[in-house]
Amino acid sequence: MKKLLVTTTVLTMVFCSGPSFAKVNLIQPADTTAKPVSALTFSGYAELYYVQDLDQPRGQERPDFLYNHKRNREVNVNLAFLKAAYANERVRANLALQVGTYAQYNYAAEQPLLRNIYEANAGVKLSKNRDLWLDAGVFSSHIGFESAISKDCWTLTRSMLAENSPYYLAGAKLTYNTPNGKWTLLGSVLNGWQRINRLPGYTKPAFSTQVQFKPSSKVTLNWSSFLGADHADSLDQPRFFNNFYAIINPTGKFGLILGFDIGAERKPIVDEGIRKRYVWYSPVIIARYATSSKSYVAGRIEYYNDPNGVIINTLSAERPNGFKTWGYSVNYDYTILPNAVWRIEYRGFNSKDAIFAETANGPAKRTNNALTTSLAISF
Repeated sequence: MKKLLVTTTVLTMVFCSGPSFAKVNLIQPADTTAKPVSALTFSGYAELYYVQDLDQPRGQERPDFLYNHKRNREVNVNLAFLKAAYANERVRANLALQVGTYAQYNYAAEQPLLRNIYEANAGVKLSKNRDLWLDAGVFSSHIGFESAISKDCWTLTRSMLAENSPYYLAGAKLTYNTPNGKWTLLGSVLNGWQRINRLPGYTKPAFSTQVQFKPSSKVTLNWSSFLGADHADSLDQPRFFNNFYAIINPTGKFGLILGFDIGAERKPIVDEGIRKRYVWYSPVIIARYATSSKSYVAGRIEYYNDPNGVIINTLSAERPNGFKTWGYSVNYDYTILPNAVWRIEYRGFNSKDAIFAETANGPAKRTNNALTTSLAISF
């Protein structure tokens, strides 16, 4: 708590001391001379939430494979950040500092000083006549259709495939958008699978790509990939991961998202003289309907299959099937103001093995159900 208060105080002092926030002198006559729009902008976001786990009422945390809206039975901050962005025709930069339980859990593997970085990157446009940019630093992941900013997602909580693929990446990327705005091509060299600090013992670069096609404003088709590893070089376990999704009619009365993740990682041991691969995959379907100009209802069905525990490790003598879990949810969103959204969601999980424990030492269960509500504000 002290760390959160100190960080927030420092950010407030920094952002409020700049010339953009100087007081207006009401005595002086108004200056009607046209001025260029400032390339430096400030913004922010905050999401408060409360979760009531219906099957683990005494637990303090949601299941291990979730990183957003993690704390149970308490009002908390999922994600809050202040962002400064600079952009002109040839140069751009972003710096966003974060607090919240999302940062606490999802950045747990990073050094303490890096856990408060939501974004820290800079880029330069490489062509005068083409939309071709080279960016480097820490940036939000291009993999997947969901981000940690709940207000921008169709469901209050994140899908299992989003929670268990990179939310952020660190490295350098080259991005090209075609003149007609229909194609986006991206290639990047990264420090690893969602890592700012390189994993000890891993010295090779990781690579990621994105191909996105928007034939019209009503359809987005995307393929993103990752090639690298999340183990030391000595284990020789390369990982190849693919993310596919289609977003249909995103601004219409009824919209649909179809997503599918599939990955493969080399086994650490040789079976019958052959190095085989572990495979995991996850499909998801999300449907959203506008009940009015200010409200939506959305439903989600998803499945995550990781029998060998590559990404979500639940393997034990009592859990021989690994992580094979269905998920479903329904949520209601109401836009209180253009920059404020209240949401409520019911979500359930059903696993093949009993992976949900009521307490640390209590009996395990195959199902888990929870109610979540949140208030998200952007400014």
